Amino acid sequence: MTGRGDGGGAPGEDRGAGARPEEAPVSGPAAEAAGPVGRGEGAEASGGPAAAPGGGPTGAAAPEDGGAEQGAEDGEWRKLSPMMLVVAPVTYLKNFIIPLILMAFGATQNPWALVSLFAALAGLAVTGVFTWATFRYQVGARRLEIRKGLISRSRRTIPLERIRGVHVTSNLVHRLFGLAVVHIEAAAGGEGSEEGKLDAVGAEEAERLRRLLLHRRAVLRGDASSAGAAADTPPSGEAAGTASAGAASGTPAAEVGRTAAEPGGGGAPAPAGEPEETEYFRMPARWYGFGALSVGYLLTPFVALAAVIGLASQVAGDLMERPGAVAAGERAFLYYRSLAEGSGAPALAAVAAGVLLLVLALMPVFAVAAYAVNHWDFRLTGQDDSLVTRRGLFTRQSVALERRRIRGYELGDSPLERVRSAVRLRAIMTGLGGDSTRAVLLPTGPRARVEEIADETLGGYTGGLVRHPRAALRRRLVRSVLPFALPAAAAAAAGLYWAAVPAALLALVGIPLGADRYRALGHGRDAERISVRWGSLRRTQAVLRREAVIGWTWRQTLFQRPSGLAHLTATVGAGSGGYTAVDADLAESVGFAAGVTPEMIRPFLAAPAEPAEPAGTSPEKQEPPE
Repeated sequence: MTGRGDGGGAPGEDRGAGARPEEAPVSGPAAEAAGPVGRGEGAEASGGPAAAPGGGPTGAAAPEDGGAEQGAEDGEWRKLSPMMLVVAPVTYLKNFIIPLILMAFGATQNPWALVSLFAALAGLAVTGVFTWATFRYQVGARRLEIRKGLISRSRRTIPLERIRGVHVTSNLVHRLFGLAVVHIEAAAGGEGSEEGKLDAVGAEEAERLRRLLLHRRAVLRGDASSAGAAADTPPSGEAAGTASAGAASGTPAAEVGRTAAEPGGGGAPAPAGEPEETEYFRMPARWYGFGALSVGYLLTPFVALAAVIGLASQVAGDLMERPGAVAAGERAFLYYRSLAEGSGAPALAAVAAGVLLLVLALMPVFAVAAYAVNHWDFRLTGQDDSLVTRRGLFTRQSVALERRRIRGYELGDSPLERVRSAVRLRAIMTGLGGDSTRAVLLPTGPRARVEEIADETLGGYTGGLVRHPRAALRRRLVRSVLPFALPAAAAAAAGLYWAAVPAALLALVGIPLGADRYRALGHGRDAERISVRWGSLRRTQAVLRREAVIGWTWRQTLFQRPSGLAHLTATVGAGSGGYTAVDADLAESVGFAAGVTPEMIRPFLAAPAEPAEPAGTSPEKQEPPE
C-alpha cells in the first residue's frame, strides 16, 4: 500500500505481500555450484571468501584498517580524490572572506586576529589530510560501506535496497578541480534516514556511483526493467551456480534467482551492464527568458544591493575604529548635510531617482541571469526506477527521485507567468518534507510542453475541474476587499484622507484579485487521479494518484454553514501532507470523496431509508384470517 512507499517497511514489502519463496533443497554437485543460498551473506556465512559475480574469490586486498570481507562486483576499497586536500581549505575560506578583505585593505592590524585566522586555516589543512588518509568506501552487491577515523573509528553500512536517493553536487571550486560530492539518502529500517556523504570524488566516479547504486537498488527490489536487463546478461559465477541448483532440484530458475536476491539470501543478484538513461527533456535556450516572469528572480537586484550595503556598512564600521576615523566621518556628514540643505538637494534627489530607475531597468536582466545560473542546462532523465534531474552553472546538482515515492505532481504559476501560459512542474513525494528544491522536475516553461512531459513521466490528468459555488466568490471578495475598505471608511470619517486614499485603492485592487482567486478554485477526478487547484498570486494545481489518498477532512466554519460550503482536504503522506479544495459545496464534496475512495467513505454515509409500510399491514398487527 502507499503507506509503505517511502521505503520504511520490511524488505519484502516492496514485492507485494512480502512472502519469501520456499528455498529448494539442493544437493550434490549442483549444491556446490550454487553455494549457500539463503544464509546471511553467502560464502561469508560459511567462513570462505566471498565469491565475485564472475566466479571465484575477489582478488582485491582488504583495507589496511579493517581487513573486512570484500563485497561482490566492486570488490575494492576506494579513497577520496587527493585533490580534496586542495579543495577543502579553499571551500572553507568563504567563511573567512570578510576578515581577509579587512586584512587586504589594512582595516585591522590586531596580531591576535591574524594569528587566529592562520591557525584556523592550518587546522583545516591538517583535518583534510587526516580525513583523506582514513576515509574508505566500498560498494558491494547488497551494501555500501563507509569507514573513517583512526582514533575514533566509525563504520557505516547502508543496504543498497534501502537507498532512497543519490544526489551529486559540484560547486564552482569542485568543478575547477574535476570533483563532486555524492550524498546517499537511505532509510534505516523505519527509524528515519541515515546519510552517506562522499566529499569529494572525481566527477566521473560520482556519476558512476550514482548509476551503479540506483541500478543495484532496482535489481535488489526486483524492478521490472532491471530484471529484464539482468535477464539479458548471461549467468556467470554464483548466478550460474544458482541457476544450476534450480535445474537440479526441479525448482524454477526464477524462484531460485529471486530467493538468492533476497536481502538475507546468500547469492548476489546477477550483475547487469550499466543501464542507459532515457532523456525526457533538455532545456532549450528560449526557456531562460521565463526567468523575467518570476517575482522571486525579479527581486534579485534588490537582494544584491542589500548585500553590498551590508558589506559596506561592516567595512565602514571597522574603519571607524581607526585613529582619526571619527573626525573624518563627522566631516563627511557635515558635507552631505550642506548639500542636502543647499543647492545640492535637487542633484541628490536626481541621483537617488536615477539609481532607482537603473535598478528597476536591470530587474529583468538580473532575473534572467539568476534564472540561467540556477537552471543552466537543465535535464530530466530516467534510469530504472528513478527520475534524475541535473542543473546549475556554478554549482551543478544531480538529484535522483525514486518513482515509487512519487505520489503525484504540482503545476504552479504566477500572474506574470499566466500571461505567457507558463507553469513549473514539481513532484509530490514522500521523504522530502519541506525541501521543495529537490522535488523540481521542470523549471518554468510553456504549459503544453510541461504537461506533455508530466504525462510521459508520471501520467497525465485527463479529467476536468468542478467550478465551486457562487457563494465562494462572495467569500473571496469579502476577504480581499473588506480588510482595506473598513480602514478607508474609518480614515475618511476621521478626515485622514492621506490614509483613506491608499486604503481605498488597495480595496479596489482587491476586487480583481478576489475574482481571480475564485476562478482558480476547482477539483475533479478521472479514472486514476484526482486534481485540486487553488491560489492566485501563487496558483497551484495538484494532481494525485487515487491510491495516495489516505484520508479526508471536512472543515466548516460558522460563516460557511449558511452557504453550504466546506473545505475538503485530501490527506496524503507526501508533499505538504494535504491538499484542500477551498469552499467546495459540502454535498458535492462528499460525493466526490465517495467516488475516489468508496471503501473509506461508505461506512460514514447514512443508509437510505426503507419505504414505510402502510398502516395495519405490519405482521404484528395483522389479525389472523377467520
